[in-house]
Amino acid sequence: MTKLDDETRASLKTRSRLVHLGRDREQSQGFVNIPPFRGSTVLYPDAATLKSREQRYTYGTHGTPSTDALTAAWSDISGAAGTELVPSGLAAIVVALMTAVSAGDHLLITDSAYGPARAFANGVLKRMGVETTFYDPCIGAGIEALFRENTRAVLTESPGSQSFEVQDIPAIAEAAHARGAAVLMDNTWATPLLFAPHAHGVDMAIEAGTKYLSGHSDLLLGLVSANEAWFPRLRHTAGQMAIPAGPEDVFLALRGLRTMDLRLREAERQGLAMARWLSERPEVLRVLHPALPDDPGHALWKRDFSGSSGLFSVILKPASEAAVAAFLDGLQLFGLGYSWGGYESLVIPFDCSSYRTATRWAPGGPALRFSIGLEDSEDLKADLDRGFARLRATT
Repeated sequence: MTKLDDETRASLKTRSRLVHLGRDREQSQGFVNIPPFRGSTVLYPDAATLKSREQRYTYGTHGTPSTDALTAAWSDISGAAGTELVPSGLAAIVVALMTAVSAGDHLLITDSAYGPARAFANGVLKRMGVETTFYDPCIGAGIEALFRENTRAVLTESPGSQSFEVQDIPAIAEAAHARGAAVLMDNTWATPLLFAPHAHGVDMAIEAGTKYLSGHSDLLLGLVSANEAWFPRLRHTAGQMAIPAGPEDVFLALRGLRTMDLRLREAERQGLAMARWLSERPEVLRVLHPALPDDPGHALWKRDFSGSSGLFSVILKPASEAAVAAFLDGLQLFGLGYSWGGYESLVIPFDCSSYRTATRWAPGGPALRFSIGLEDSEDLKADLDRGFARLRATT
């Protein structure tokens, strides 16, 4: 097998690119997978090179053949100028925000953002002199009214964490760029395979590789990809913070990359089937899934996304806390745990009302977030059916 030339690479479909990108026969010594490169110290051939540092690898925190393989592949599928790797999805949010804002700046964050991202803005960034305003995720072009002279960035997440509002990213990007502000987006739900962030105006796209890139719930990884205007600043910030991803996690992420398209498409199929089934249950008030035609964000999702993942939420009809606990505690195929995107199914209860500030969370009943795994859907339905029987009995 010879190395892909530019013409061939550009002509390949996504599934083929995921299999072949980032594979260097020389680096891997002919093995299919590039091995994990572990190390801190890198030796130089002579004093002149040591002084000039003119060689690709200079120290462990500045990259290895393994990280180069993954960042090159991720940049390609994201349509980015470059990508930086960090140890977790939250670390990716932190590095992106630290790239975009400084003391005295104003930051806009969607009210549906990932909870720890809110905590970082309200904690560390506030202490550093950055003021944050949270906005309605459905604001669209109306966000222009929230900009100030010192607004430097907008952090978006679409669909929203837990509540699944779809944002009009192109409209937000147009408003932000007209004022010289950067657009950041947490794109973990869709990945670049289902939403092309940079083609829709995003300057820095944030991904938790812990989820679908991993696919097996056994690694922690964050990725930040950036366009040409922002990648030099991102690279400088990430280099100064020196929080590289671990070699074993990079190796596992590269392995997960090869099958991500297949797993994501199956997650979409399984997720939609379960969402439709749940929407017909008498115990369910409504399902929050943007790919369902009656979802408020469906039109935007259909316009901008090429598919959906296996993560969505359900609002139950009014039920006691004890009834919901009875439903959850007896489940055998659904684990109770945070994160998602692995091969196993998960569920967690949640309540956005404790932290929302720009919008009101009053869904009408208890809320559950589901991550649908790769089990047989009939088995999953049977497990949930028994759970609903417990819920009814407890109520």
